[in-house]
Amino acid sequence: MSLTRDFTPFDSRNEGFDLPSRRAFPKSWGAEYLGDGEVLFRIWAPDLERVRLQIAGRNREMLPAGEGWFTLTTDGLAEGTPYQFLMPDGVLVADPASRAQDGGVHGPSLVIDPTSYRWERPDWKGHAWEEAVLYEIHIGAFTEEGTFRAAAERLREIASLGVTMLQIMPVNQFAGSRGWGYDSVLPYAPHHAYGEPDDMKAFVDAAHRHGLSVMLDVVYDRLGPGGSVFEPYLPSFFNLGRTTPRGPAIDFSQGPVRRFFIENALYWLEEFNLDGLRLHAVDQVHDDASQMHVLWELAKRVQREVTGRRRHLTIEDNRNITHYLERSRSGKAMLYDAVVNHGIPQAANEIATAERVGHAGSGGEDPVGKLARGLAEGFITRGGTGQDGGAGSEPSGHLPPTAFINALQNHQEAGNRARGERLISLADPRMLRVMTAVLILSPQVPQLFMGEDYGESREFRFFGDYDDGPGRAAEGNISGETRGLDGAPDGFAQRDDVADPHAAEDFRLSKLRWNRAREPQGQAHRDRMRTLIARRREHVVSGLHAVAPYSGTVLDAADGVIAVDWRLGDRLLQLRANLSKEERRVPPVSGVVIHSEPADVAVGDILPGLSMTVAVSAN
Repeated sequence: MSLTRDFTPFDSRNEGFDLPSRRAFPKSWGAEYLGDGEVLFRIWAPDLERVRLQIAGRNREMLPAGEGWFTLTTDGLAEGTPYQFLMPDGVLVADPASRAQDGGVHGPSLVIDPTSYRWERPDWKGHAWEEAVLYEIHIGAFTEEGTFRAAAERLREIASLGVTMLQIMPVNQFAGSRGWGYDSVLPYAPHHAYGEPDDMKAFVDAAHRHGLSVMLDVVYDRLGPGGSVFEPYLPSFFNLGRTTPRGPAIDFSQGPVRRFFIENALYWLEEFNLDGLRLHAVDQVHDDASQMHVLWELAKRVQREVTGRRRHLTIEDNRNITHYLERSRSGKAMLYDAVVNHGIPQAANEIATAERVGHAGSGGEDPVGKLARGLAEGFITRGGTGQDGGAGSEPSGHLPPTAFINALQNHQEAGNRARGERLISLADPRMLRVMTAVLILSPQVPQLFMGEDYGESREFRFFGDYDDGPGRAAEGNISGETRGLDGAPDGFAQRDDVADPHAAEDFRLSKLRWNRAREPQGQAHRDRMRTLIARRREHVVSGLHAVAPYSGTVLDAADGVIAVDWRLGDRLLQLRANLSKEERRVPPVSGVVIHSEPADVAVGDILPGLSMTVAVSAN
């Protein structure tokens, strides 16, 4: 018996329909509000002979529906009614596909009518991927209040920079009241500390009003430590032959499990009107037993069913492989638009800090040369960097630059440090200005980390609030793995040198200080960022729509110099950057200089130390 409903995606091209102001995605799992107080409850539990449903304190027997499914339809229920599944041993568990929780992972799930929110911008179409300038935020640390509603009040400032897309760290319900979100347990429920589902929708609506697209970071390789509560009752959901340090692995060979996660992607894009998803750690999504890998099927389903507007899928993948990123003959992404290019911030941090240990120091010899190669060709590392030891990086120069997301710093680069220091606290200010200009004016998709626009120097630390045994064990694993870039000789900090991720103070100290953005120094930072993004939009973006394979070339240059040319459609983009402290000879540029750092640097075949220039000429 199939419990998947026929689903017609919202599409302005459907005859007789405009894009609706009320949106709902009818998922296979969990509670579905049918209207007028009628609710359909569903759970797949093939290892159990009996499942009951507790609704507002009353127990109801669920009916077997075949193939391991149990269902129950009730009426007279108001939105917000609490419910839980009652296991045969008397333990109450949340709905794995809960839309909202009353107080956390271990509390009751809540009946939600997703159509109660009326969208103000149902006609929003989004940005083309070539226009992307990403701005990564953590909802809890983005404002003092740490809520969707408070974050929405700050979006005008972010939009004024010229940023086009917000990238939100995971917001799914995880154990405790604070955390990075990568230990999410209930993938369909926004975390209760950030607000209700309608609050998240209002945040997305506000972003669209300000001209910002919104991408959400999602985790499909595991359920967080709190997800172990489901293991005794839903063992078929998990791949019990695989273990991860942060929660049970998933068995994607099971059809209902596969649907659970693919529908989750569709749910966020449809019901929450999101513009895209960033899939976390896809190298850890194991699906060797299936005829079609779940990541392939997910991308194809999104392409087929989320229509009438732009939508984007990106991945984080430590293996440095290209088959998820390939383009069609017309240049369109066949599966995923881009991958997080971890090698770029690692090389950039090693250059800027001169550290040779820990996370940034993994680049080895000649980080400037490696950075130049990454800017020209995509991947830097060779030999595989995944946790399982990949077979080796695949050549990536044939891909367009927009297949790579580059950053100087992000949540990992700061949070993987023993104390969470940002690059601004570690690097020469002149070096940072040069490298920021390189980031923004190179043709790859640039990503900023929240606060980077105004020069926030407060740390961003790893923090959590694990409230159970498995969670505490995971916290110990993560803390033990934290990279120590503050002089630890073996590249890892001693436990006493690492900030306590369980301490509420670490969370408080990671919050942005918005008053800094209004100070003269913060305003100057933002003015520079605004100028760089405007110049990218004017001179770089228009050349990204038609890029031939192998567009980037590294030119011979002196040590410490980056000299890269890109052929972008009708133009040649030329970057010269001297990251050493002494003047260096560089290959000359032709055409129009669009930016130099410092602004008064002379354009010629000599660049002073810590300077750069970018020029554009006809191709």
